[in-house]
Amino acid sequence: MSDIFETHFITAADKPALVALSNPEWLEAAKRFLKELGYKVHTASTHQEFATRFSQVRYQVVLIDELFAAAKPDENLTLKSLQLMPVNQRRHATIFLFGNSFKTFDPMQAFQQSVHVVINSAEVPMLRQIVEKAVAENDLFLFGYRDVQKRLSSL
Repeated sequence: MSDIFETHFITAADKPALVALSNPEWLEAAKRFLKELGYKVHTASTHQEFATRFSQVRYQVVLIDELFAAAKPDENLTLKSLQLMPVNQRRHATIFLFGNSFKTFDPMQAFQQSVHVVINSAEVPMLRQIVEKAVAENDLFLFGYRDVQKRLSSL
């Protein structure tokens, strides 16, 4: 029972990450690298599970496979729901999209997919470094916005 509390409940000190990868090798690698980086990792195996988890926790990192719970990329309901979600509902997360057709860190492909970073599946062994770099860049980019938001909320 205590294992359930440790893995599922998030405290203010935790760095939560949500992983939605269909490929078991990618899933295990992602969980391992994220845990090494100090993230508390949750996984989703269906679109509904992803939607439920994402609506309940402010995940800092989200990893999605372009074929998550789908046979073709255009059938990926999870990705479609994130793409249609207002920015204020997903701004807290750095979102990564895995796929064979992507060029890692290609900003135009990421923009087209409404995610922060695209990762070619061949780059999974470099996932730890990719996540570190992308999260740091996203935090730097949003620093001014978050600072103003924090100041306004204290008024």
